[in-house]
Amino acid sequence: MTKSKILVTGAAGFIGFHLSKRLLDDGHIVIGIDNLNNYYDPKLKEDRLAILQKYNNFTFYKIDISDRPAIEQFFASLNLEHRTLNVEQFYIIHLAAQAGVRYSLENPYAYIDSNIYGFLNILEGCRHHSPKHLIFASSSSVYGLNTKMPFSVQHNVDHPISLYAATKKSNELMAHTYAYLYNIPITGLRFFTVYGSWGRPDMSYFKFTKAILEGKPIDVYNYGNMKRDFTYIDDIIEGIVRLIDKIPSPNPNWNRELPDPSSSCAPYRLYNIGNNNPVDLLYFIEVLEKTIGKKTKINFLPMQSGDVLETYADIKDLTKVTEFKPQTSIEEGVNKFVSWYKDYHEIYLQ
Repeated sequence: MTKSKILVTGAAGFIGFHLSKRLLDDGHIVIGIDNLNNYYDPKLKEDRLAILQKYNNFTFYKIDISDRPAIEQFFASLNLEHRTLNVEQFYIIHLAAQAGVRYSLENPYAYIDSNIYGFLNILEGCRHHSPKHLIFASSSSVYGLNTKMPFSVQHNVDHPISLYAATKKSNELMAHTYAYLYNIPITGLRFFTVYGSWGRPDMSYFKFTKAILEGKPIDVYNYGNMKRDFTYIDDIIEGIVRLIDKIPSPNPNWNRELPDPSSSCAPYRLYNIGNNNPVDLLYFIEVLEKTIGKKTKINFLPMQSGDVLETYADIKDLTKVTEFKPQTSIEEGVNKFVSWYKDYHEIYLQ
């Protein structure tokens, strides 16, 4: 891929950090924006950011994507700088969002502010400043009440069961509209349970690790009868990077009478990006225990509102376009995460 100028929103977040670092290592110019909010410990975000700021080809702006005047001013100045630097390739990878299914039950307005208003501001920036490609983060949560496995981008996803999922489905609709109206090439990625080093403390695997190391019990919902398509962060990043220069074009075979949800007569595509291998939650916990070297007590609890029983990504479309295939087993991924966790928190077990 030609050396490019790439805007990454949510650059201090879990996926945004790893992606920015990979792009910087590959020699691209990366502009990162993030509001460094306190949804979880800002120190983790600041520590990620400190690593990125060691690169000469990285520039950071602390901006809330829901702040319309700030985003408009940012895009205007970025466009001027873009022309000054004479960088031919300009891409946007939009990862900033209010994440978390359960938190959306407690603070729904945060999801509208960030995921709806914020995404609209990014789309308007694209409308006026013409990136070569916009890639945005959707979520496997959009599959909601669907039970047909594996989840496919050809399936209907009109029955979300959390506001978080509803905002991500809305993002897909908004993106398609802008692709159609303004001929902006846009790709949406439905992420499946991303885990790994520098991960989010609100995720279950992170909470489990912390509790097991501290000798505390863990809460497991639906009495452990759940499966997740756990996807290691390195595999996610590889998939995103391979898609950057895969510019979507209108699907010449798209049928208005039998519309394919994953493509369009507009330059728009949707892909699942996951491990393509669902794992029993209790097995995941077992691997964690073996890796840490400690057993844990499990509090089995009923199903939580907004959760789904199982996720399983059909990634055939993504593999066809990028030759993407996840490489990291659960055992290897968990080992890498636990090693990072103990090193980051300076935990040294006997």
